[in-house]
Amino acid sequence: MHGIVIKNTGSWYTVKTDDGQVIESKIKGNFRLKGIRSTNPVAVGDGVDIVVNAEGTAFITAIDDRKNYIIRKSQNLSKQSHILAANLDQAFLIVTVAHPETSTTFIDRFLASAEAYSVPVVLVFNKTDLLDADARHYQEMMVNLYETVGYECRQVSAVTGEGVDDLSKLLHDKVTLLSGNSGVGKSTLLNLFIPNADARVAAISDAHDTGMHTTTFSEMMELPQGGYVIDTPGIKGFGTFDMEPEEIGSYFKEIFRFSKDCRFNNCTHTHEPGCAVRKAVEDHYIAESRYQSYLSMLHDKDESKYREAF
Repeated sequence: MHGIVIKNTGSWYTVKTDDGQVIESKIKGNFRLKGIRSTNPVAVGDGVDIVVNAEGTAFITAIDDRKNYIIRKSQNLSKQSHILAANLDQAFLIVTVAHPETSTTFIDRFLASAEAYSVPVVLVFNKTDLLDADARHYQEMMVNLYETVGYECRQVSAVTGEGVDDLSKLLHDKVTLLSGNSGVGKSTLLNLFIPNADARVAAISDAHDTGMHTTTFSEMMELPQGGYVIDTPGIKGFGTFDMEPEEIGSYFKEIFRFSKDCRFNNCTHTHEPGCAVRKAVEDHYIAESRYQSYLSMLHDKDESKYREAF
C-alpha cells in the first residue's frame, strides 16, 4: 500500500494512503536512507510503501525517491541532519525585522540550503503592523536586498490581513513548507490559510523578545483552495549540513555570478588575489551581510566553531 507521510511525531508517522485512509505507522527494523545520516530518515512529504498489520497500524517498508528536501544540521547531534520536509514545490520563510528580529545570517543559511536542494523560497516579512518608521525603512532595505539577489518577497501582517490574500494565492495547488524562527507568526498565518487548522498561538516572551515554541512536530495540512501546507516547529538555528566549502559559494546567487570572474577557478573568496567576489563586496554589488553569512558557512566545517543560535 502506498501513501504520503502527513505527520511526524518522533516515533510515529501518520500516513495518508492513496485511497484516503489515515494510518499510524512506524519504521520497520533498522530503516535507513543511503548516504544521509539523519535523525529522521522519513520526513513529512515523503511517499512511502506501508504494510498494515493486524492491529490496524502499519510498518513503513520503503520510501520513494525525493525530488527535493530541506535539511539542516541536527541541534543536538552536529554530525547528523534533520530533514524538515520533502517533495516541496516551494517554501515560505517567515521572517520579522522586529518582535523578534530574524538575523540575516539565519535567512541566508536557510536560502543557501534551499538552493542546494532545489527548493524555491518566498521570503515573507510578517508583522508589518508593528513597525515604526525606522523599522519599516529597514524592512524596505531588506526587501530590496533580497529581491535584487533574486528572491520573491512579500510584506504582510497576519493581524491586520495586509497582503495575506495575495500571499495565499501562491499556495494554490502547491506543497508549501512554512518555516522560520519561533515567534514570527507562522501559526497565526496558518490559521488564516486554513481556518479550521486551530494552530496554537503563543505570545512573545517579554524577557527576551523571542518566540515560544507552539508547534512540536511537523504536519502536512490540506488547503481549502487545493494544495498542502507543511507546518514545522519554530527553529532557532540553521546549521548547514554536508556542504563542501568549495560548493557553498554556488548557493549564494550573486556570489556565484561574480565568482565566474575570479582569477582562480577554486577561489574561496577569502584571501586570493584577483577575487571578483571580494571586489564586488568592496564595490557594494554584494551586500556585506550576505558575504559574512557565506564566511560563517565556510566555518561550519570546523565543528568547534558551530553554534546553534545562528
